[in-house]
Amino acid sequence: MATSKADVIVLGAGMIGVSAALHLQARGRDVALVERRSAAGEETSYGNAGLIERSNIFPYTFPRDLPTILRYALNRAPEAHYHLSALPTVLPWLARYFRYGSPQAVMRTVAGAKPLIERSLVEHEALMDAAGAKHLLRRMGWIKAFRTKQSMDKVLADVARLKPYGLTVDVLDARQLAEREPHLMGEFTGAVHLRDPGFVVDPGGLVKAYAALLTARGGRFVSGDARTLREIPEGWSVEADNGTIRARDAVVALGPWSDDVFKPLGYRIPLGIKRGYHRHYGARGNAVLNHPVLDVDGGYLLAPMARGIRLTTGAEFARREAPPTPVQLTMAETTARSLFPLGEPIDATPWMGRRPCLPDMLPVIGQAGRHRRLWFDFGHQHHGFTLGPVSGRLLAEMITGETPFTDSAAYAAERFA
Repeated sequence: MATSKADVIVLGAGMIGVSAALHLQARGRDVALVERRSAAGEETSYGNAGLIERSNIFPYTFPRDLPTILRYALNRAPEAHYHLSALPTVLPWLARYFRYGSPQAVMRTVAGAKPLIERSLVEHEALMDAAGAKHLLRRMGWIKAFRTKQSMDKVLADVARLKPYGLTVDVLDARQLAEREPHLMGEFTGAVHLRDPGFVVDPGGLVKAYAALLTARGGRFVSGDARTLREIPEGWSVEADNGTIRARDAVVALGPWSDDVFKPLGYRIPLGIKRGYHRHYGARGNAVLNHPVLDVDGGYLLAPMARGIRLTTGAEFARREAPPTPVQLTMAETTARSLFPLGEPIDATPWMGRRPCLPDMLPVIGQAGRHRRLWFDFGHQHHGFTLGPVSGRLLAEMITGETPFTDSAAYAAERFA
């Protein structure tokens, strides 16, 4: 079969990989984007809430209060579910995740996340402008709604922590919530409206628009198997459907499948998986949902996507390739129908995706460590869609020898050694 050359091989065509490829291309690199599927944005980047989460400075941490831990242990929490068969694999990772939830560790994570979060929306908008995809963006923020005073007080304490970061948050009473979302049903204590995040009505479509920009500018999108990556004297090679591709540098941006490549190369990075589900529904009558709305007490989110109202679930801890078990979605749908007049499902079956998570809730971005021309860009937990363009910029600056816009030490793979 034929052999072709590139400057950089990027493995994975989700939001992370496509964004890295675009930033490398903008700096003069000939990029081959390798993906096992026939199109970009078909995996984790497709099934999310569509938020460019400019306001989420503080990480999702493992709960440290006993009642919540007991609910999780008994599998009674709609926002979290686990497979008993997966516990031997999951528990060691959860123990490490718990340790990174200490106040000191959280503030280290905040310091690391802040430079990426602050530039997340502006970097997206730059790529949207270039890709002609700005029509997919809504500058509306999103809403967290509360059914109890206890849950509202807890989130208001979190909102107070955001004040030093210059973010705009509206605290709403029940009447003000009804004015912004007149078709919500049920009794609510109040809500908070986070105004700074962007919302994308077709997340998978946006990734495809970015990939189309890459190919329009001369980049290559090829089908291939990332697991065939091999070190060669001049750099790296990978087997694609149309032959072997060789390049000086290679980027692993495979999200939850990144360990399929880094483990055989000798790296022991604690990559965990949080699975999640979504399904689209119509709206009954003339009901309209104006913003993405999180039912804090119900543990699910509704988002007004181009395809319909998307119902998304919390985290499922299971083996990566275990068969889908959308019990959280079933629970959430029952509760969601009391929140908003959902119609019939649009999707024949629920969609399942996998979030790649590291225990400190920061990604790995930068040089692999043991191999000079191997680079990592994965582990963005719940914010891969948010952080793709800004992570791609940082990685491209590192690969091309530019001065990075921020210190990359917090994202080094060696921090887990």
